[in-house]
Amino acid sequence: MRLDKFLKVSRLIKRRTVANEVCDSARVFVNNNPAKPAKQLKVGDIISIEYKNLIKTYKVLIIPEKNVPISEANTLYEEIN
Repeated sequence: MRLDKFLKVSRLIKRRTVANEVCDSARVFVNNNPAKPAKQLKVGDIISIEYKNLIKTYKVLIIPEKNVPISEANTLYEEIN
């Protein structure tokens, strides 16, 4: 699954267009490398998102086939810090 779609489906970022913008501004890293929106994710990848003065890191646990309900969105990843 593409990085921008995963960010939206997992509700880490609310809209896919916003996820694209954040990726294009080099504020999203996958395995410590700057990532473009089209980056293909796999289970075990580490995603870091830079906010204004904060960096959140997540581990990908599940790659869904399609959209998931809001109640299941937080099962797709594990927050590391």
